[in-house]
Amino acid sequence: MFPQTQNLQVPSTRTMISAVASAAATAMLLRSLARDYLPHELRNYIYLKLRTLFSSLSSQLTLVIDEFDGLNHNHLFKAAQLYLKPTLSPNTKRFRVSMPVKETKISVTMERNEEIVDTFNGAQLKWKLVSKQVQSKWVTGPDSGPYNSVLMNEVRYMELSFHKKHKDMVFQNYLPHVLEKSKEVKEERKTLKLFTLGGDRMRGHRVERWQSVNLDHPATFDTLATDVNVKEMIMEDLERFVKRKEFYRKVGKAWKRGYLLFGPPGTGKSSLIAAMANYLNFDIYDLELTEVRRNSDLRNLLISTANRSILVVEDIDCSIELQDRLEKARVMNPFPSHYHQQQGTQVTLSGLLNFIDGLWSSCGDERIIVFTTNHKDRLDPALLRPGRMDVHIHMSYCTPCGFKMLASNYHGITEHSLFSDIEMLIETTKVTPAEVAEHLLKNEEPEIALRGLIEFLEGKKRESDETKASEAEGTEEVEGRGGNGTTEGEKGKHIIRIL
Repeated sequence: MFPQTQNLQVPSTRTMISAVASAAATAMLLRSLARDYLPHELRNYIYLKLRTLFSSLSSQLTLVIDEFDGLNHNHLFKAAQLYLKPTLSPNTKRFRVSMPVKETKISVTMERNEEIVDTFNGAQLKWKLVSKQVQSKWVTGPDSGPYNSVLMNEVRYMELSFHKKHKDMVFQNYLPHVLEKSKEVKEERKTLKLFTLGGDRMRGHRVERWQSVNLDHPATFDTLATDVNVKEMIMEDLERFVKRKEFYRKVGKAWKRGYLLFGPPGTGKSSLIAAMANYLNFDIYDLELTEVRRNSDLRNLLISTANRSILVVEDIDCSIELQDRLEKARVMNPFPSHYHQQQGTQVTLSGLLNFIDGLWSSCGDERIIVFTTNHKDRLDPALLRPGRMDVHIHMSYCTPCGFKMLASNYHGITEHSLFSDIEMLIETTKVTPAEVAEHLLKNEEPEIALRGLIEFLEGKKRESDETKASEAEGTEEVEGRGGNGTTEGEKGKHIIRIL
């Protein structure tokens, strides 16, 4: 009634193990015979054909991303490391944790030979960090000197495996996505740096031109003792600048922005620069022109600065003689040989202008150049034109608005019975924000600190009233011509001019 079933003979476990062992032994024997009797070229040809055969039968593709491209770092390898940091798989059992030099955040990366599975547009992509030990050797990069060689004893690369049907998607969408996301991760984890000229700089040693420390300056636009409207205009200008990459490329201009901060000492020029760096998350390069001996050195320093950075030249009127371009004085020099020697060992106005707005200024993107000066009128007009110094910001004496900001910063108060007296004195007395801050720091009790500030302001007012009329008129005449780079109507105000 029921169909007769055939007895299926299921091989025993011992039989299966024996068959596998026999096949492995046969493969080992064939490999040994091939190694002993076949020429090296023929063996490589057979291995290549077998690998090609197995690859054609497999549905997986694998991209190999080496750590180095020749002697240079492979940017895609670094981007993959950054991209995978926040997406470490929960199944990963081993991580590599480190605290890089001069950093403030712990770095977590893949351990060698670990795998991470990522998902993008419905496709699964498997990353694996492969490391192989090699014979130790010293490797020197094209921009490094003999003192910057690196001892290499391993070769690392990333393997990215995925189904072959996703090949176009990976090249056209996924890899650009990895590059873009790695930039975002890098910015989020970035520790701001303040770079200064290295003490042991040598020509050709790019690494030694700048040395850095962490930039821990607490200044922000919220704490600056500057008029609110001025701060808003500066922030809007910065935001517009960083968003206009394609616009600068379309109009054929280098993606950079020049700022000139001018005004009396102690009015917050350095604090404004720090606030700009904190706002944009840009590093600062502090360039001391008196330490640069020739125009070629200035160019080398420029190209060794990173993108998304602020290059600062403070007290430009004191750093280099620019007003008369030095040419007339040099022509009158009775010792021409000495003139040529001096010309070759100092930065000239022509070199500085090429540095700001010449061909070399396009060697990099998203850079801001900031000049500061106490005397705008001493600068050569060629430095001030649009395209070189695009935004002119007058950093003036303290205003009532600036005083209220300082009182809020130092004592946490926004109103006090003594505010009206202080504001009246500030409107009629030239006092810098630094002077006001110094007196607010003298005591932690707001009442005592404010009364001390009133005594200081009254003393400055008496000194001003006791000044002779002739000296006062002379001062007003000089300031009316722009003694501090301002006109009579600009005194006591923060002026910003976007050219």
